[in-house]
Amino acid sequence: MRDIVSGVWDALTGSAPGPFELTGTEDVLPGPYRVAAAATASIAAATLAAAEMLRLRDIEPGVVTADTRHAAAAFRSEQLLKVDGAGAESVWAPLSGDYRTADGWVRLHCNYPRHEAAVCWGLGVPGTRGAVEKAVAGRSAREVEHAVVAAGGAAAELRSPAEWAAHPQGQAVASLPLVSLSPVADAPKRTLFYSDRPLGGIRVLELTHVLAGPVAGRVLAAHGADVLHVGAAHLPRVEALVRDTNQGKRSTFVALDTEGGRARLKKLISRADVLVQSFRPGALAKIGFGTEELAELRPGLVIADLSAYGWEGPWARRRGFDSLVQMSSGLAFGDPPSPLPVQALDHATGWLTAAAVMTALHRQVTDGGTWRARLSLAGTGRWLDSLGRKDPASADVDFGDLLEEADSGYGRLTRVKMAGGLPGSQPYWEFGTREPGVDKPTWTP
Repeated sequence: MRDIVSGVWDALTGSAPGPFELTGTEDVLPGPYRVAAAATASIAAATLAAAEMLRLRDIEPGVVTADTRHAAAAFRSEQLLKVDGAGAESVWAPLSGDYRTADGWVRLHCNYPRHEAAVCWGLGVPGTRGAVEKAVAGRSAREVEHAVVAAGGAAAELRSPAEWAAHPQGQAVASLPLVSLSPVADAPKRTLFYSDRPLGGIRVLELTHVLAGPVAGRVLAAHGADVLHVGAAHLPRVEALVRDTNQGKRSTFVALDTEGGRARLKKLISRADVLVQSFRPGALAKIGFGTEELAELRPGLVIADLSAYGWEGPWARRRGFDSLVQMSSGLAFGDPPSPLPVQALDHATGWLTAAAVMTALHRQVTDGGTWRARLSLAGTGRWLDSLGRKDPASADVDFGDLLEEADSGYGRLTRVKMAGGLPGSQPYWEFGTREPGVDKPTWTP
């Protein structure tokens, strides 16, 4: 695993990492893929990036640590979360799931009403599980995928790894780095104000939805950033995931489909240090917030763009979620499909995004410039696949000592403690999850 961490750090910085220690074994999660290793490495990378931010403040960070059992807990945080002692409800809508087709399998994502409506419209059926199963059973997986996607929904045919490798989008993903980090415009060097935390005084604007983007913001908040999550009152939410991923963040609503809302967003961006966004590629540019406009609006901004299938190739603009990318890329290949034990692509991409943001902030302090980081779930999946395989058996793991309690807008939370050890400034959340939209769309003084 040390080599994996060093490889990720080299991809981020082109250099060797500072001192770090890894503990634990990989049998904390089941399955043949090295998910625990990927989880530990992505957490170590983010914590190492936080350590480098401490060094900029003339604070000795100490030896960074990451443990596989804690990493496994962090990657299943939404499953372990409790509110007033009650476990989290299922995050899946009734029509979401894997369906057997005439020639294989397809997964339909129906967690949002518009996606469920697209499934029903694309297949020409009412919104019942039985009706969808019957319609899908008589068609090929590719036909179902095409019909749902064409209707504006989210679906994925189960492909084998070989089929994905030969697919134009699979080839596009293979040509892209795990993390793309580059300057996109000139800007003065950043001056850090005094803080004993890695990201103290850093303002992060988060325009994301489940799950990778919110995980990134949660990590940045734990290292001291002022994170403001921007949503919209009329958009649906998966509340179980919001309760878990919005730790330590403020939350506001801004209607981006109105002129006033876009003006408010411009004002927020003009005073932000970081923008993390997971809109489909090109969506923000359509409403006046492309990379060039952002660089002009806020010179020195760090922009983190997250996508499902990467930023090049025929599927660059396609809707996608962790479970769908697993199907498309062959990670879930089997009969029936065999998904990863956790939403590993989401969580790993979130931690890697946080690492990329902190690395870009470091470069902004030392070199100046406006920076852009790009990552994708499919790219993270390719990285996970490249790590090889392990014994699929797992140990009986108790995560009880890795949980803590905190007050929140939803009640008393039992949550997974922040992972990653940083002796010079241990990460923590200043407050629990706030209810969506309760904060004003302004920065704190």
